[in-house]
Amino acid sequence: MHLQKLSLVNYKNLSSENFDFDAKINCFVGNNGVGKTNVLDAIYYLSYTKSYFNAVATQNIKHGQEFFMVEGDYLMEEDRVEKIVCSLKKGTKKVVKRNGKAYDKFSDHIGNYPLVIISPSDRDLIVEGSETRRKFMDGVISQQDSHYLQNLINYNKVLTQRNALLKYFAANRIFDALNLSVYNEQLSNLSAYIYEKRTWFLKEFAPIFNSCYQEISNSKEEVKLLYKTQLHEKPLLELFEENLPKDRMLQYTSVGIHKDDLQFELNDYPIKKFGSQGQQKSYLIALKLAQFEFMKQVTGKKPILLFDDIFDKLDENRVTQVINLVNKDHFGQIFITDTHSDRTEAVVKKTNQPYKIFHL
Repeated sequence: MHLQKLSLVNYKNLSSENFDFDAKINCFVGNNGVGKTNVLDAIYYLSYTKSYFNAVATQNIKHGQEFFMVEGDYLMEEDRVEKIVCSLKKGTKKVVKRNGKAYDKFSDHIGNYPLVIISPSDRDLIVEGSETRRKFMDGVISQQDSHYLQNLINYNKVLTQRNALLKYFAANRIFDALNLSVYNEQLSNLSAYIYEKRTWFLKEFAPIFNSCYQEISNSKEEVKLLYKTQLHEKPLLELFEENLPKDRMLQYTSVGIHKDDLQFELNDYPIKKFGSQGQQKSYLIALKLAQFEFMKQVTGKKPILLFDDIFDKLDENRVTQVINLVNKDHFGQIFITDTHSDRTEAVVKKTNQPYKIFHL
């Protein structure tokens, strides 16, 4: 599978752009602010039906315009071409079409065109709160398990309802244990599968991540990826019972799989506090390359790989290690952005793969 063509209209700062891509490596070069990252984000949109960088869909429409459209042609197995169109007009709902037919649920699209992005904004995985790391974990699992994604969507809906009920109790100075127990049971049932799948994911994913990091760092450092969850200790229904007074006081649900986290460690210390900028960057690249390898193993497809300004803040040795990984030919289609055309061309030539360079 690879992306053959991309057409953009009014996407972020891009008025109208059309690209014909190479099946292996494609590079976008130009000064900062010309839209290189926005092209990558449009490719991401085609896989995930949303922007990687901006959660508010209408903010992806070019200033002064009423709509945006992103269209891509994918060459699949047996030379079959599939067309994906994502569009949004102000005041209406987003539309995602596959071969001319609109999806009823966007979740049905996730996983059909696997993709991994590596970007400087990935640093949020280290410096931000647990929600960012949960989204990463959920995104990887959802790419290969639609049942997991649906359970997650349902869990968040019921969680919102339970929180609303807790607020209602507080506002009206009443309490109905039976009513609350209905939500408790639903959340317990939904979370059982999510917890089981996250546990399985970390067991499978952690060794792949460790291997990627050792290759990038020349095995100089030890890294760990740990799954932190309250469900390791007790079943959710017990946690609800124990924390009921706290939940009633806070007026929201303080325990559950929505509090899970991934713990990033370097030499047994949190990488957020004790990792250098280069070590943190290597950690994140290893995390994303492990995501690629994991998705490839479980889906049998080579995900599209997006490198956004990946060589920023990496020393020459670590850049070489990343290039060696790319050069192993187990990657499929790759997209790269950089401000230096000569540097980019020198890098991609080392891969001994066909490539195209687009100047923006």
